[in-house]
Amino acid sequence: MSTATLARTGAATAAAAGVGTVATRPDSAWYLSLDKPGWQPPRAAFPAVWTPIYALIAFAGARALDGSTNDDQRKRLRRSFGINLALNAAWTPLFFQTRRPRLALAEILALDAANATLVARAWRADRLAGAALLPYLAWTGFATALNAAIAARNPGH
Repeated sequence: MSTATLARTGAATAAAAGVGTVATRPDSAWYLSLDKPGWQPPRAAFPAVWTPIYALIAFAGARALDGSTNDDQRKRLRRSFGINLALNAAWTPLFFQTRRPRLALAEILALDAANATLVARAWRADRLAGAALLPYLAWTGFATALNAAIAARNPGH
């Protein structure tokens, strides 16, 4: 894995993380008013989980891109990585700023599909890269269930 590739995937991943950080409003009156399930993790869990996941995304992206065996594979992987990060960055503003849990749910379902595609493409290029993305896939699956529960418990939002 080259330093240059890791720098690029790291910058792209950091940009997506930055959008999420800026858009998150867990102390807003709107969010506090939502009926949330009892199994929602404490607020501190989210940065504790996302920080290493974002590091894994950057690592896996760089390793998979450098492990690609041909230009077509690299091009598909680069496109999947970009789409994935765009969808990742879009969820937080949809949920917290537009205050539309149902729309955010539709968006995170698209992210889940993009995650599965990214894992598969990374796995084909480099198995360690694919494996490094599995915590991301699992966490967004959990986030999807949480988003769905919030949308179901708050039909007026």
